Amino acid sequence: MNATDTGPEGTPEHVRHASYEALRHEPLENLRAAAVLVDNDGLVLTANTAAQVLLGRHLKDLVGEDAHDLLHRDSHGQALPRTRCELRKVLLTGSTGHGEDDWFARDDGTVRRLSWLVSPYAIASEAEAGALVLLYDARQAPSHGDGGHLSPLTELDRLALLAETTTQLTSTLDVEEALHRLAALAVPRLADWAVIDLITERDEVRRALVVEHTDGVLAQREGLQGPMPPVPAESPMPLSRALRGAASSLAGPATYQGPPDSGIAVEQRRLFVTTGMHSAAIAPIRGLRDVLGALTLGRSLRPDAFTGADLPLLEDITRRAGLALDNARLYQRQRKVAETMQRHLLPQLPTVPGTEMTARYVPSPDASSVGGDWYDAFALTDHVHALAIGDVVGHDLDAAAGMAQLRNMLRAFAWSRPDATPSEVVTQLDEAVKHIAEVPMATMIMAKLDLDAEGRWRLHWTNAGHPPPLLITHDGQARYLADAHGILLGTGATRPRPDAHTVVPPRATVLFYTDGLVETPQHPIDHGLNQLRRHAAALAHRPLDSFCDTLLKQVRPHDNDDDVALLALRIPDAGDAPFPAAGRAEYQ
Repeated sequence: MNATDTGPEGTPEHVRHASYEALRHEPLENLRAAAVLVDNDGLVLTANTAAQVLLGRHLKDLVGEDAHDLLHRDSHGQALPRTRCELRKVLLTGSTGHGEDDWFARDDGTVRRLSWLVSPYAIASEAEAGALVLLYDARQAPSHGDGGHLSPLTELDRLALLAETTTQLTSTLDVEEALHRLAALAVPRLADWAVIDLITERDEVRRALVVEHTDGVLAQREGLQGPMPPVPAESPMPLSRALRGAASSLAGPATYQGPPDSGIAVEQRRLFVTTGMHSAAIAPIRGLRDVLGALTLGRSLRPDAFTGADLPLLEDITRRAGLALDNARLYQRQRKVAETMQRHLLPQLPTVPGTEMTARYVPSPDASSVGGDWYDAFALTDHVHALAIGDVVGHDLDAAAGMAQLRNMLRAFAWSRPDATPSEVVTQLDEAVKHIAEVPMATMIMAKLDLDAEGRWRLHWTNAGHPPPLLITHDGQARYLADAHGILLGTGATRPRPDAHTVVPPRATVLFYTDGLVETPQHPIDHGLNQLRRHAAALAHRPLDSFCDTLLKQVRPHDNDDDVALLALRIPDAGDAPFPAAGRAEYQ
């Protein structure tokens, strides 16, 4: 969209652009960052030299153009729909915003991945509002001044760094990943070394991460990491004070030259000697309620020392880091509680003589989700075993409680009628679900395994709305056991439930699984079932534990937000039956 011939108050457009051209010689041209000035409609008014170089465009090709239409692209170089453009939304609402790794078109037809920072900007008078857009490559090493040393950060550089810190640290809920991102944000932009000390939940100190910038890359120094002495209550030394939550401070080798007042002082002296740091700035990392640790930035190659003017920026960074680490720790605690609860609700598998059996449970990525996926296996008689897998609707404590109810009732009904068919047991269970269980709806498969009079292993099953079991022979043929498929539990319908049976060949594997292994919002379940069949066939020769672990890695969708349960059974070679066929229970 080109600019109109006149401005909002009748000013000829070439006059307006000429006046804005003068801005290049005032604040914008003095910025090291690539800066583009736009009006409140998103039209480019001017751009400094750094922006022209970064975008590969002359000023005359930028001025008057719609910034979004001209520059913004998707990862394939195609025009980005305006409804998907976060940058445009920020511009038009007159707010401050920051974005990571968007694509921008250059004049030569190539696209470049850049980050951006937008801030409202008074153009010429209070009546004329616009926005200043800073573009930068967050993955590019910071520029060096004369002598090969890093140039000081401008105020806009600092704002961009803080915006990037917020984006980087709040986009992960993994503590270790957050620590590495924090170090990468500060080194080498602010320092040659980054040292992160954390206080554990037992009030112990751990030097969690030490990294240096060497040969253009960040290198982790594991020899300097590990447990630290306890925090002294009265020590005036910088790190000790920071770990107690005191304000940030400066330090150097001389700070720790005298007689050490604590074990932490001894470790700090070793740190300065080993790293060669001549100057350091140390700030506490505070959470919402407690001090979580401290960040130490050190300089060994850069000749300039930290000064008091550097501390406010460091405190801004650690403040953001504290909130991010607080969230990550809370997430991990919730996840641990959820996983522990779920695993205690799931049973230990019985030993079925002459067969192999194993199970897997992978929780949902959501820390608060205790899923409704479950499996079970138990003996009905000396020679007959029940197998089951199911999924209660929901991803919360109610689903987990419903799962426990369902599994316990299934055991009771199956035990009370060991000669009943799987469909009879599941029909009885469905009646109970409607009247005494707090389960909205659920899917499941119940199966019985025994040896027939000829010494063959037989599987009898009924399916209540669940994905079908997969039978894989040792030579790599795989087929779904799609028979006996009935309605799920909890619907209130009273349709008869079918049964099916098959002989399981020697050395074959039967796999029961929940839908989290094969289904995602992005793909139909048929796609997932086909993937599972192909991968399972290729892994048929693997030991059973390796078979299940590899299937989870290869088949489970990366964007899956559901939990997954697996139950796998492998039949022995022919002639390896664990007991004679006579006297074995028979049922249909």
